[in-house]
Amino acid sequence: MMVYALLPFLAWIIAGCTKFFFNFIRFGKDAKKHIGYGGFPSTHTTILSSVVFFSGFQEGFQTPLFSVGLGALLILVIDAHSLRNKVGMHAQVLNKLQQDVILREKMGHSWGEIAGGLVLGLLLGYGASLIA
Repeated sequence: MMVYALLPFLAWIIAGCTKFFFNFIRFGKDAKKHIGYGGFPSTHTTILSSVVFFSGFQEGFQTPLFSVGLGALLILVIDAHSLRNKVGMHAQVLNKLQQDVILREKMGHSWGEIAGGLVLGLLLGYGASLIA
């Protein structure tokens, strides 16, 4: 089914455009500077959750496919919130110690940004299941 192959790309584009929209509202002309890792909604979460939820709607929520997808999604969420926030904290310290290369400090996501990615992924997965 082609939807499984196309949905991640569609989710990436929609999440990226949504993130830029919110950045533009928040930062105006400086919105481009805030593109990257972090922000609302979480693009990574949107991409994976759209396919996971689509598989649940199509194949069932008690299938091995959904279970494996859900496990991967939980790992991604933990990484997006915990690990990447720690990487951002390290970048702050390193930026204070050296001036040659400035590292991006906003790396992780808040729980609200992750929730936004989950909701957007759910909506995209559900929408895709209606047309598949």
